[in-house]
Amino acid sequence: MKYANKYFTAAALAFTVSLGAQLKSTISANKEAKSQIINKNIYGHFAEHLGRGIYDGIFVGENSTIPNTKGVRNDIIKALKDLSIPNLRWPGGCFADTYHWKDGIGPKKERPTIVNRWWGGNTEDNSFGTHDFLDLAKELGAEPYLAGNLGSGEVKELSDWVAYVNGVTKNPMSDLRKKNGQDKPWNVKYWGVGNEMWGCGGNMTPEFYANLYRQYSTFMTDWNNSDKLFRIASGANIDDYHWTEVMMRDIPRGLIEGVALHSYSFSNWEKKGDAVDFSEDEYFATMKSALRMDELIQKHSAIMDKYDPEKKTALIVDEWGGWYEVEKGTNPGFLYQQNTMRDAMIAGVTLNIFNQHSDRVRMANLAQTVNVLQAVILTKGEKMLLTPTYHVMNLYKAHQDAQLIPLNIDSPNYSNKTETLKAVSGSASEKNGVTTISLVNIDSKNSVEASIDLKDFKSKNFTAKIISSNKINDHNSFDKPELIVPKDFKNIKKEKDALKLTLPPFSVVVLTSN
Repeated sequence: MKYANKYFTAAALAFTVSLGAQLKSTISANKEAKSQIINKNIYGHFAEHLGRGIYDGIFVGENSTIPNTKGVRNDIIKALKDLSIPNLRWPGGCFADTYHWKDGIGPKKERPTIVNRWWGGNTEDNSFGTHDFLDLAKELGAEPYLAGNLGSGEVKELSDWVAYVNGVTKNPMSDLRKKNGQDKPWNVKYWGVGNEMWGCGGNMTPEFYANLYRQYSTFMTDWNNSDKLFRIASGANIDDYHWTEVMMRDIPRGLIEGVALHSYSFSNWEKKGDAVDFSEDEYFATMKSALRMDELIQKHSAIMDKYDPEKKTALIVDEWGGWYEVEKGTNPGFLYQQNTMRDAMIAGVTLNIFNQHSDRVRMANLAQTVNVLQAVILTKGEKMLLTPTYHVMNLYKAHQDAQLIPLNIDSPNYSNKTETLKAVSGSASEKNGVTTISLVNIDSKNSVEASIDLKDFKSKNFTAKIISSNKINDHNSFDKPELIVPKDFKNIKKEKDALKLTLPPFSVVVLTSN
């Protein structure tokens, strides 16, 4: 049965907004908490060779009738530029540990075909390889983040890739790069040393992987680039705290700059449910899963603090986002799913959490960019649409490289049966004299009257944008690509030293000082 749940109808929304007047939230700057810069790389993205993420998504080929630059869709280039994406992770994911980079260089007609064993079993022709990706990253103004193959590769293979991409002195790999048309090195900084080594990367124990990591990491460097690489160890799956303990205990600080963490939001991992036709119970469970990111970061960070109290090693959440069953009629290995207001809630609360923990979290990558999981862009032939998640990240981009303003948030509870969650989350920052405050109300039924104490904010006057809709299942479709877009938010007023506003159910509001 499809859910035409009473909570999700427009009539119910109109009724419950009036009830929401009973719920209140007070927000103020926390002068006692430590402030830091919110690293722009928290707003990174992830593009794996998975389903229609690369082929028939980002890359359509130079001979396509769809307007493109070197085979990459122009509309996607524009959309990602507008989003100011700071970094892009490639080629995986699980795909990375079956990818041999030399298959994707040289004349395209001479490149071998491969079978994507992880995702759908489809054949790929390697027409999108290292040069294509690094050219795209340069076009976007994004830092490339390359994931190396430890699962089925060799030390020399990854060492050669670093030399091919970054080599300055004359060597066989830099000569090969020049032969293939790239004279100057790309100087790629961010490198993943394997991916999910506890699973698709090789089903390794952390102790075994830590030693393997030490070997690979050692041979990635030379006298020219040893201080330029940012090497990221394959990190824990959700709450595997022992994995993080071993990474921090067994890998010398001089060989590691970051430790990864992967955690997705879902209602039930075994039965993830539909991306659009979900119930109140499923929505609540997904929000509970998303909000758990705060606990995960705190506990993994506490372990890292034992070995690295100066926080020199970053926590890199390079896979996060909502994960549901694939859209009906699509290849189950392609992980194509729609993107609703539920996903906007996931994006808003997760980014607020990352901002608050930006002393340790210094990079994160939403999974994934186009046509896969919680994508910011969906395509269908020549058509392209921007998802609610895209619009949240576009409003939040003002936090990139801004000074965090720690917040105290007194939030009402969002209740479902016997469980409760905090309804309101937020983060604030200041950059170039402009203050940005991002607020999320995840309550699917009730609005919240929020009062922001402005006494400790430099800025006193704000305008606001809102992302909301009539039903929490609402989404942008190719027939209605702009059903959900940011709109001016007028339900805001200033009273003495306080800013008063009403947050509708399941909404994201971003305030900007003027």
